[in-house]
Amino acid sequence: MRILTSRKAFFYAVTLCLTTSYINAQDRNITVSQDPKFEQLLNEKRKTNISNTVNDLYKVQIFSGESEKAKNILTEFKQEFSDIDGTILFNTPNYKVWIGNFKTRIEAERNLIEIRKKYNNVHLIKPNK
Repeated sequence: MRILTSRKAFFYAVTLCLTTSYINAQDRNITVSQDPKFEQLLNEKRKTNISNTVNDLYKVQIFSGESEKAKNILTEFKQEFSDIDGTILFNTPNYKVWIGNFKTRIEAERNLIEIRKKYNNVHLIKPNK
């Protein structure tokens, strides 16, 4: 390996300093022109998002009965379907296992087909507001 002489090293250092002083960032403004219908579409989407609440979601009931069995079924379900949420709800005198937060009925029915293969007594429900 060749060692640079002090004269060459100084020359490279000065050249490097001078060239870096001329580097500039981009100083341009960008203007985006978009169709006004696009803004209307965004406003409509915002309105629908505001009107959607948690209670507008569909759920699937996989069990209704006693507390201990509901806990066991929910644990078993979470092991098999780890990507779907589940919860236990108490309505006197039964404990109900509800799973999923499906935005559309079609999405809920697709999952219902898979869940029905494992659980016999399943129902598609839409909780009241």
